[in-house]
Amino acid sequence: MKRNIAILGSTGSIGTQALEVIEAHPDLFGVEVLTAQNNAGLLIEQAARFKPNAVVITNESLYDQVFSALDPLDIKVYCGEKSLASVVENENIHMVLTALVGYVGLIPTIHAIKAKKHIALANKETLVVAGELITRLAEENQVNILPVDSEHSAIFQCLVGEFHNPIEKIILTASGGPFRGKDTDFLKSVKKEQALKHPNWEMGAKITIDSASLMNKGLEVIEAKWLFGLTPDQIEVIVHPQSIVHSLVQFEDGSLKAQMGLPDMKLPIQYALGFPDRLKSDFPRFDFIHYPSLTFEKPDIATFRNLGFAFEALKAGGNMACVVNAANEIAVDAFLKDKVGFLTMSEVIEKCMNKINFVQNPTLEDYIETDRQTRAFALEQII
Repeated sequence: MKRNIAILGSTGSIGTQALEVIEAHPDLFGVEVLTAQNNAGLLIEQAARFKPNAVVITNESLYDQVFSALDPLDIKVYCGEKSLASVVENENIHMVLTALVGYVGLIPTIHAIKAKKHIALANKETLVVAGELITRLAEENQVNILPVDSEHSAIFQCLVGEFHNPIEKIILTASGGPFRGKDTDFLKSVKKEQALKHPNWEMGAKITIDSASLMNKGLEVIEAKWLFGLTPDQIEVIVHPQSIVHSLVQFEDGSLKAQMGLPDMKLPIQYALGFPDRLKSDFPRFDFIHYPSLTFEKPDIATFRNLGFAFEALKAGGNMACVVNAANEIAVDAFLKDKVGFLTMSEVIEKCMNKINFVQNPTLEDYIETDRQTRAFALEQII
């Protein structure tokens, strides 16, 4: 049966690539909902091409522009964050691809799970902020959460057929970003233009900065805990500059399984949308001859402190990961606006971890309040 997909964040990097995957398999997938925050022009183009049932533009000031363009095409147009959360409950949706960036993905994902929609998750912050809540809701509603991040997709692919075999540990690979091997003296003066030049992946600005600071890997560590039911000592990070081995699983007998391939996000997107089937593709193929040497090294946590903060938050539990995420979002935004330096981002996060009230067993309301308080305090450190 054709799967109708809702893409939250269809104008971003993951969203646009997901539409390419869907377009390549029109017999398998249909587009039911598309959403965007500010890119009204691209949202209109996408809607005209894929003919979804509905679109949401969360920036309410752009509603008239989108409505005028799409109403003649008989496409429903909604606006605002409440519409983003409610549109995922549409009965015609089979799967929701959460490709939003940051905390904003949390509430729509909760609504989708409660509406019993399977989730293709590219919004790692949802599990970072409220992993215990999200995994419990998914279990209660018998909803699958299929990872789209290349590293978590790799782990998931390695576990297919192995779910009855206990994991000894997982190894998440990191490219090291554009500043691999650099010291703090170098990092003091780097600019956003340098940080946005990722050596292997084409991604949005926020995740590219996170990759440069190793915060992206830290968030992935926390996400992995919830996706695969792991303890902190079962998660290891290794720097792999070529980005060919996307991650590995080690089992109790000592065997290692790895998922490999060229760095191309369309592969994990397609795997999540088509699971449990592997769909034929024309993606570029890996050739060992072109990569005679694959290298691995330890991450420099002393210089790139954000990865260490993520492990601290994971061990602390409660709302600490929510604090780290909110502080990081404010710090990255400030760095992209040239308001703080690269190393200052870590300083802001550390101050928030030490200041914001810790809640051991948070409710959704606690997460929301923690996010609000952290953002306010982080902004005070920047202004």
